[in-house]
Amino acid sequence: MTEEKITQEKSEFRVVRILSKDIEGKMTTYSGLTKIKGVSWALSNAICKKLGIDRKKKIGQLTDSEIKKIEAFIKNPEVPGYLKNRRNDFEKGDTSHLSGSDLDLKKEFDIKRLKKIKSYRGYRHMSGLPSRGQRTKGNFRKNRSKSAGIKKK
Repeated sequence: MTEEKITQEKSEFRVVRILSKDIEGKMTTYSGLTKIKGVSWALSNAICKKLGIDRKKKIGQLTDSEIKKIEAFIKNPEVPGYLKNRRNDFEKGDTSHLSGSDLDLKKEFDIKRLKKIKSYRGYRHMSGLPSRGQRTKGNFRKNRSKSAGIKKK
C-alpha cells in the first residue's frame, strides 16, 4: 500500500468534534455538518461554499484550521436571514442563528412562555396534542389510556 492510501484510511477512522458533536470521519463534509444541531442542509451547503471547502471531501480529512473556521462560521454565520433559525426573535426582534444546547434552551423557554400566557399553542403543548392544526382523529393516539369498554381480566 502507498502512504497516501494509508493516511486516507486513517483519516476515515478519525472522529471529528465540531461544537461538542462527534462526527464520523468517513462522512462527507456536506452531510456531516448536518449532524450538528441547528445546521440544516441549506446552511451546510452555504458553509462549504463560503469557506471554499469541497462538499464531497471526507470530514476526517479536514485540517484543524478548517475545523476552527467551520466552528467560527456556525457561531456567527454570514448568510441571508432566511437560512437562519431564529428570525424575528420575540425578545430582541432581530434575526440570529443558534446551534447546539442554546437552540434547545431557547425552544424550551419559548414553550414555557406559551404555557405561561395560556395561549392556544400553550394549551396544546400542555395536553400533549399537536399545535399546528393537524387532524387528531386517527393520529396522535399514543400514550393515551384505554377506552372505557375494555376491562382487565
